[in-house]
Amino acid sequence: MGDIGTRIQATARPLGRLAGGIAGRAGIVLRPLGRFGGALTRRLPKGLFARSILIVVTPIVLLQSVIAYVFMERHWQMVTRRLSGAVTRDIAAIIEIIETYPQDPRFATISRISAETFNLTISVLPPDPLPPAAPKPFFSLLDRTLSEEITNRIGRPFWIDTVGNSDMVEIRIKLDDHVLRVFAPRHQAYASNSHIFLVWMVVTSLILIAIALLFLRNQIKPILRLAHAAEAFGRGRPVGEFQPRGAREVRQASEAFIDMRERIERHVEQRTIMLSGVSHDLRTILTRFKLELAMLGDGPEIDALRGDVDEMSRMLEDYLAFAKGDAAEPAVAIDIAAELEDIAEAARRSGHAVEITFSGEPTIVARAVAFRRCLANLVGNAGKHASRIRVDAHHEAGWLTIIVDDDGPGIPQQHRESVFRPFYRLDEGRNVDAGGSGLGLTIARDVARSHGGDITLSDSPLGGLRATLRIPA
Repeated sequence: MGDIGTRIQATARPLGRLAGGIAGRAGIVLRPLGRFGGALTRRLPKGLFARSILIVVTPIVLLQSVIAYVFMERHWQMVTRRLSGAVTRDIAAIIEIIETYPQDPRFATISRISAETFNLTISVLPPDPLPPAAPKPFFSLLDRTLSEEITNRIGRPFWIDTVGNSDMVEIRIKLDDHVLRVFAPRHQAYASNSHIFLVWMVVTSLILIAIALLFLRNQIKPILRLAHAAEAFGRGRPVGEFQPRGAREVRQASEAFIDMRERIERHVEQRTIMLSGVSHDLRTILTRFKLELAMLGDGPEIDALRGDVDEMSRMLEDYLAFAKGDAAEPAVAIDIAAELEDIAEAARRSGHAVEITFSGEPTIVARAVAFRRCLANLVGNAGKHASRIRVDAHHEAGWLTIIVDDDGPGIPQQHRESVFRPFYRLDEGRNVDAGGSGLGLTIARDVARSHGGDITLSDSPLGGLRATLRIPA
């Protein structure tokens, strides 16, 4: 048993090395292919319509290329070779007659026979040297094929011109005592009408591609409408009349979107009604507290209770704003410059130095109350911990970007995502919700994301925190 095990191990080692070598070579071969595939994928169009065009056009182009190659390689060359071979055989027969049988001094009889029987115009010239070889055309199937046929069948010095006259081909062949000059019709030696097949193929394919593109456009329109409706609904904008259209699968997706939208709207409506009831009940109790405190008179304890009641009112408003979300608020046109100036003026009244800069289109479409609360929370959060605030806003290329910088203590990088969680408070450093409910940044990001954007935090050039609001507009 020990010998068998040793032999198995000895056999397995070379096999393992061989498998490892094959795997390594396969990796070397496949790695460039993977990089090529990745580069090709990055360069492919991203739109559905463009990709559909590519799916339709690519097979047609490949099919046409294969057919054109096969036609050119087989049919066209074969027909041209047979026609050139027939002309060459006729010329060889004429040469045989000239050299074998006595002729009249002007070769009138053989010229007549050539014209009537072979449709060739010939003349017998003195034995002068042949003209110098003309430059070969870049692509001439006739020149190449006819030269090969004359070389193989006649085997005498010759000179041909296939480009000097568009309708005729001139051939000169050096005989023993003469030079035979032959004019042959081009269509007799060359399949000159074969390009019509290619023209018809290309024109027909273009017509079919145009028809396919029209059908594709009609099929993709419902998908684009569904995407626009989903985007508008996600940003809180009115969707309008949206009906399922298109193919069965697109209709199913549209119906699913409509059902989802109705469920969300019902949920928001029910939650709004419930929160309105809760808000009314709690505000009634707080109002009762305030009346009872007003009847108790003044005193340190009473002032402390009034402060607690006011703090509770502010926290209640924050909780309700966060829970309600303002998702049912309609989107309207907003003057961003005016909104920023109002919020900055409110911060200045609290003793903060606020600088405002704005550039670009001043109007966007958004939910006014929610958007104002988002901006107020960002500026107010900066004002709680800093003395200087700078707001830089610009609206261009379909995006609104608002940057709020302050000179406060900032937020450690490891806490910059955590502060967006509801009721999250920092144990040390900058407490982003000191004296608040812990929902300021949470509500701000919720509003930004409901508009299709986001809020990020980073280091400010002023030494504190930079909050960047970016939404499509």
